[in-house]
Amino acid sequence: MYVCLCQGVTDGQIREAIYEGCCSYREVRQATGVGTQCGKCACLAKEVVRDTLAELRGAQAAAAFPVEFVPA
Repeated sequence: MYVCLCQGVTDGQIREAIYEGCCSYREVRQATGVGTQCGKCACLAKEVVRDTLAELRGAQAAAAFPVEFVPA
């Protein structure tokens, strides 16, 4: 879905920027250009960044403490 019509940035591009190392909205904005024109997309873009970072942190926490199956 398009988040920023001015720059043509999609939610997928925002997620990809985060997967490639961006750790904040500011870094995503610099990498993609989202929110640099009229600014109407900033709230939605920040939400996508926040949700994606939360998903990554959850996945990293789960990977750090894997649950092992022990037969009874």
